[in-house]
Amino acid sequence: MAELGNMARTDESQRWQAVQARDASQDGRFVFAVSSTGVYCRPSCPSKRPKRENVSFFHQPAEAEKAGFRACLRCRPKAIGDNQRLQLVKAICRYIEQHLDESLTLAQLAEEFRQSPFHLQRKFKSVLGITPKGYADSCRMKQLKSNLKAGHSVTRAMYDAGYSSSSRLYERTASQLGMTPDKYRRGAIAAHIRYTCADSPLGRILVAATDKGICAIQFADNDEELEHGLKHEFPFAIRKRDDVFMREWKENLLATLRGQQRNTSLPLDIQATAFQRRVWSYLQSIPLGETQSYAAVAKAIGKPKAFRAVARACATNPVAVAIPCHRVVSSNGNGGGYRWGVERKEKLLEMERDSASE
Repeated sequence: MAELGNMARTDESQRWQAVQARDASQDGRFVFAVSSTGVYCRPSCPSKRPKRENVSFFHQPAEAEKAGFRACLRCRPKAIGDNQRLQLVKAICRYIEQHLDESLTLAQLAEEFRQSPFHLQRKFKSVLGITPKGYADSCRMKQLKSNLKAGHSVTRAMYDAGYSSSSRLYERTASQLGMTPDKYRRGAIAAHIRYTCADSPLGRILVAATDKGICAIQFADNDEELEHGLKHEFPFAIRKRDDVFMREWKENLLATLRGQQRNTSLPLDIQATAFQRRVWSYLQSIPLGETQSYAAVAKAIGKPKAFRAVARACATNPVAVAIPCHRVVSSNGNGGGYRWGVERKEKLLEMERDSASE
């Protein structure tokens, strides 16, 4: 215990020396707080040096604020901390991308970037919302999809994407792709997709599904546009119009649109990145007739600065209404964009508000 106490005093002594020297190389490594002013600063802050007895040290700005201190307006310690954290996470991402063929562990990453495993994972997740392992899995899946669409064999696509073994991998990738890898190959060349078109309060609607669930819900002015959109989404799939097979799902969706039924249990078979899934899952929790801003959604999923990424996730939603991206609007009060047209978005929100008020 005495040894630990001596180490702590030595650490504080070194930090105090850095503060006295206004050592900019220590910015982002810790902050110092002054009890007489109630302010915390980064080591290089140009302000007058306080008395040692009034100074305490914290690893992160959040810890200083939890203790009741506020950020210095002159040196802006939070800005430097956030920037360094962002740069660190970017570097970790690049490193992971370059070593996808290796089974990187959290301990290995921590050693490479001179961080404790706990702090590295916490910083990484605070920026991206997923763990380093989750990011690596997402990168491998993205590369696998690209390789399969390029026409590579399933075995080559898997190994080129960094998967080291095929044992238990086929089932795992099948669940994330929404279909087996060989069916996804070259844009789901062997996948059977059935669809139907119908009139709706928002114009013509297309509902398409694999054997596992709905994979596309689209709006357009006519069936030709709808079928072209489905072909663009699944260029090599075997697409077949089947009004009888799709009748129940179509009627369920139309009833939901008209406010006659509120069924959120439609089975979905969609592909998504880890971030998209996080956004889309949250959107499904927004109550009927209510809206939230892109910034509010970003904050709700723990990524307050990712409002633009949230907007992109909404714009790439393949199943309109089932994932209610129309309930996300701009912070300035405007409706914001919508993949199927702003007028449809406004009408859909109006219909939901009327239904919710009944």
